[in-house]
Amino acid sequence: MKDEHLEKNVEALRQGNTRAFDLIYERTNRAAFFTILYLVHDKMHAEDILQETYLRAMRSLSQYRAGTNFTAWLCTIARSLALNHLKKARHEVSTDFEADAYKYGTREAEIPYLFDLAARILSPEEYEIVMLCQVAGYKRREVAGMLGIPIGTVTWRNNEALKKLKRHLEEDNA
Repeated sequence: MKDEHLEKNVEALRQGNTRAFDLIYERTNRAAFFTILYLVHDKMHAEDILQETYLRAMRSLSQYRAGTNFTAWLCTIARSLALNHLKKARHEVSTDFEADAYKYGTREAEIPYLFDLAARILSPEEYEIVMLCQVAGYKRREVAGMLGIPIGTVTWRNNEALKKLKRHLEEDNA
């Protein structure tokens, strides 16, 4: 999906207008953040990777092809950095014994029940779409563009995920 306002700001940033960065960030940070969070499941790491994503994108701005989907390009960078983080993390041994007690930047006991439930019962694809559509507030059309899948697939996965969550909640209350 082409966002002409975003494209104008990208071009302005290329021309040296640093104010355009703020506008670009406002329009793209949620998609990039949830792309990262979906992979790393840790808010603090996701925030760090998000910063690195924008630094990398600004250094590589000349590689972005005008007229294509900037948000998808940015999310590709975000996904790549998140995957690199996960590869590095596999080789590290944690010395922080409370590390597992923190997810999403807070104690696990403080995580809203629905986020925890969604992470447990939804497939990774459903979880990503629910996070982008329901939590980040993106339209299904926008999510389809970000993920490079048909809008019908986004709609179906979103609806199926919400049905799963509803069924599970009804079973818990029964």
